[in-house]
Amino acid sequence: MEKTITLRHVSKIYRLYDRPADRLKEILGRKRQGGYREFCALRDLTLSVEKGTTLGIIGRNGAGKSTLLKLLMGITDPTEGEIRLAGRVSALLELGAGFNPDFTGRQNIFLSGAVMRIPREEMAARAETIMAFAEIGEFIDQPVKTFSSGMFVRLAFAVAVHTDPDILIVDEALAVGDLRFQLKCMEKFREFQKKGKTILFVSHDLHAVKRFCGRCIWLDRGALVMDGETDLVADRYADFLKGPAVLTAGEAGQPGGEDRTGEVDDLAALERLAAETAGGIETAGILRVRLLGEDRREITEVAHGQQLTVSVDYVVRDETLAGPVLGVAVHSCSHTYICGLNTLLDGRSIPWQRGLNHFELVYDSFSLAGGSYYLDVALEDSTATVNLDYRAGAVSFFVKMGYIGEGVVILKHRWRRGPESTAAVCGGPASLFPGMGGTGHAQAE
Repeated sequence: MEKTITLRHVSKIYRLYDRPADRLKEILGRKRQGGYREFCALRDLTLSVEKGTTLGIIGRNGAGKSTLLKLLMGITDPTEGEIRLAGRVSALLELGAGFNPDFTGRQNIFLSGAVMRIPREEMAARAETIMAFAEIGEFIDQPVKTFSSGMFVRLAFAVAVHTDPDILIVDEALAVGDLRFQLKCMEKFREFQKKGKTILFVSHDLHAVKRFCGRCIWLDRGALVMDGETDLVADRYADFLKGPAVLTAGEAGQPGGEDRTGEVDDLAALERLAAETAGGIETAGILRVRLLGEDRREITEVAHGQQLTVSVDYVVRDETLAGPVLGVAVHSCSHTYICGLNTLLDGRSIPWQRGLNHFELVYDSFSLAGGSYYLDVALEDSTATVNLDYRAGAVSFFVKMGYIGEGVVILKHRWRRGPESTAAVCGGPASLFPGMGGTGHAQAE
């Protein structure tokens, strides 16, 4: 497909001076070069964007997002690399970026056209449409420094979307102004998508990125961390923001001593491991915890809603213990306790013979929202109070989910009319946003 944006090994390096005077002296030639520190705002970025793509750009403050947009707008030049753009670019980088505060609203319309190399005659033909969309009224002929913030951003948005760009860049400014104007913005945004415009959408609102973007890139410290399907990239980024990495089997803090999980490929090897381990435990110990898909293959990525099996292998030394309990707890990567189940609560008994034993927990439909999680697994006494062996972070995994809901868990649900309702059935996400298909996770009546 046709590429509208192509970047090849693009880097942007800024010089940071300890004192403004050092910069001036270097410019005037009175100071030899070297009195500065280099800051790499963007490093070796290679990227191509196809025509009609709505690309989300996410990352922490200082990740390089604004630098990338300024490079694409031609506000600054890359230190290294090549940038190619096919078509006219229009941007709403921030509140009124590019406006002269001493110019009137009308003058700034023509100033923006000149910056984008649009002939004055063409901008004159568009001016009335822009002013009508912005709803500024008689203030259009007043200096924009006298505008309210709402008037300012309405005019900026109107100019950005009415210059017929091939590429539209929106930075944290999609829903602006009052409710009625926000609805106009949403309608214009959908219109651009229907026309196959290329849109770059920068936002810290991950839900908005998921709603509008089919593809997403994640920047951090000037480098590209991930590029791919929006839901996956956004969920990985959300996990990153939550803090420390999830626990893994064998980390400190878990009763039971050293990691005994290991790599075990067959039953005979597992039985040998059980025999070797038995002498080092007092009552019982967990040998291995695995996640299995419906085909019984071990997995680390779980599709939202799929059947998931937690397979636990454990070795028993004291088979006289009465009523032992097996428990499994799910935690998010931010260590939020999601769900804990055990065989005592469900009235099930587990195998308890000397040597190797095996038991499984099956989630018929694993309905957690997308993101990273981990399991704690425990063998306990008959009251589920005393831990015989507790494996914190026994296994970690990632849930892959499309944008079908928000929160921690997506509850099984259905929509229906109430008995008093006579209203027509309204459309779902597919009717609101082009390119978003139905999910099949909700039933309608």
